[in-house]
Amino acid sequence: MAALALGGFGIGTTEFATMGLLPQIAETFHIPDYEAGHAISLYAAGVVVGAPLIAVLGAKLPRKGMLIGLMLAVALGNGLSAAAQDKTLLLVARFVAGLPHGAFFGIAAVVAATLVAPERRGTAVARVMVGLTVANLVGVPLATAAGQQIGWRTAYLAVAVIAVITAAAIALWVPRLQRVEGASMKSEVRAFGRPTVWFAIFTGMIGFGGMFAVYSYVAPLTTEVAGLPASVVPWMLAVFGLGMTLGATFGGRFVDRSAMGSVFGGLIAVCVILVLFGLTASTPVLMFLFLFLLGFVIQILAAALQIRLMDASPDAPSLASSSNHSSLNVANGAGAWLGGLAIAAGWGYTSTAWVGVGLSLAGLAIALASVVYERRAVTREITNQEMAMASATSTAVETQPR
Repeated sequence: MAALALGGFGIGTTEFATMGLLPQIAETFHIPDYEAGHAISLYAAGVVVGAPLIAVLGAKLPRKGMLIGLMLAVALGNGLSAAAQDKTLLLVARFVAGLPHGAFFGIAAVVAATLVAPERRGTAVARVMVGLTVANLVGVPLATAAGQQIGWRTAYLAVAVIAVITAAAIALWVPRLQRVEGASMKSEVRAFGRPTVWFAIFTGMIGFGGMFAVYSYVAPLTTEVAGLPASVVPWMLAVFGLGMTLGATFGGRFVDRSAMGSVFGGLIAVCVILVLFGLTASTPVLMFLFLFLLGFVIQILAAALQIRLMDASPDAPSLASSSNHSSLNVANGAGAWLGGLAIAAGWGYTSTAWVGVGLSLAGLAIALASVVYERRAVTREITNQEMAMASATSTAVETQPR
């Protein structure tokens, strides 16, 4: 598990470090911050495309070999990011770096869930994400600080090195895993025919965008709204990472009790936090507080959505698990893009909080619709069974000899 956590650390660092380095990237290529934010959106697009595609194509491949190959792909994408000499090349490199993201976490989550009792799956999945959360606590702040002092390219180069080390660690330490019986491209794709899978995907896709609308612009929010120096940005990122780490450590207990309850509670909490953030962002202490709370809640929500998708598609766990990361990275790209539109419209950096509230409320509405759909489906199933039993009983009575 240590090797998988190290991979999560590297991926988490490359995903979120860009957000803290937007001013430096923008300065290098002589573009505004919101245009530099396209690097975030292109990374997210890579995750969206890569997660289901790799899960389907690799359905019959050994999971250990898949994990090694995915980490080498992470190294390639980040090496290209560090070497990019213009904005277009950087965007292409960020897309490539995002391709293996979702598949890596998806496969790792499935492996973790199979190693524990069913009632402990929420905790197991949350622990797989610890590498990602520690990245936000340590890796992202350090990468941001190094990027500010040495240059933003060093952050991506460091991730490439971590990815190579992780590939070697997986080869040495992760045991050879058995092939999944009956696994095939057809069985994985069949999962997309279930409405419950799509409800879960869209809940994450829309609802999670609320967090990203704000977090994508944490650097200018810190300097332009709270009036703090750029040197404080890594500390803001560390506070968010601390919240995520504690959410991953303790939040799995909530998911074990009720995955759907955790989805509802998480989305409602995000709405409340973002409202308070938007109203008080100019106060540094409160910005620290609400970023911490946002990180804590969002990690519980991520684990809950992961379990929700795996429950909705038990015969295609790799695709379902990977699709969660696709949906969350659609949220990543959409949140960054919509937040950028609000900023470009002249509404100020705090407008991203209100964009986030709207997205979280929309995600909550989708989650409610999924519950209504499932209850009606259960009611129809019970009604059909009762009708079938009544018909069978009537037929039996009619055929009895008089």
